[in-house]
Amino acid sequence: MADPQSNAHARADAATPTSGVIHLRTRLTADFTVISNALAQRRGSAVTVGVAVYILSLPTGSPVTIAALCEHFTEGEILISRALRELEAAGYLERRRERLPSGQIRTRTYFYDVPGGPDGPPEPPKPPRPRGSYAAEQSAPASATTTDAAPASATNAEATPAPAPDQPEQQSSLSDMAPEAVAVLASLRRVDPRLVLSEREAVRLAPAVAGWLAAGVPPRQITELLTLRLPDHFLTRPAGILAFRLRETPLPAPPPPPPTDHHAALLPFQNCEECERAFRALEPGRCRDCRTHLRATA
Repeated sequence: MADPQSNAHARADAATPTSGVIHLRTRLTADFTVISNALAQRRGSAVTVGVAVYILSLPTGSPVTIAALCEHFTEGEILISRALRELEAAGYLERRRERLPSGQIRTRTYFYDVPGGPDGPPEPPKPPRPRGSYAAEQSAPASATTTDAAPASATNAEATPAPAPDQPEQQSSLSDMAPEAVAVLASLRRVDPRLVLSEREAVRLAPAVAGWLAAGVPPRQITELLTLRLPDHFLTRPAGILAFRLRETPLPAPPPPPPTDHHAALLPFQNCEECERAFRALEPGRCRDCRTHLRATA
């Protein structure tokens, strides 16, 4: 007689949990990223963790600007900027401003798998200074990353190459701009968090803002004109909208001059030496009628 058969399932393994997630792991030998549990299980925004994991998975030198991250994720600039700020505040992301031998300012972005790293970010390699004439020095392009002067975003874009030999003047930087104009541009994000400008954009807009300030427009009025009735969604970078408003908005009328005291400009009274009549003049003498009569008699 055949052995009896049972339709009941085999008893579950004692190590298998009865609830919650069950991991089915595969040992990877390529195309994987090591992430600490402190980052993967970080409480708060899921966008922040996703942005951090994505940046850690990228090779060194990949662009991590807000625009580049927005092309990968479906979230907008506001959420991406907020995630970068949270990572910077937590110590996972750090930015360093460096000056090239050509005088340009660049900002490098460092990202740590552990906040702060063991010894901090490595010292950036110093590019060798080319020998020869000035033209040879300017012929070597400088690849760099640049960000906004404000800590509201952590961007990583290439800097402008050095000028050509026939243009010896160097690229302008924020240190060459009027401090008042730079302060106005940096304060725009306090009114609208979307108005985050990079260093290159601030350098491009600062001369127009300085012209408004020179025309007598106060900083508060400039801020109102630039942030009033902005669209709900930007189809381009905010710097394009600000540049259009600075270029096309007519300057406000200058304030009226302070009232002058007309009485203070009047000449003092003098007594005529001939007819004793009072008249206004700087010095004593004859009135107009006596001078006319004197000339006619002569």
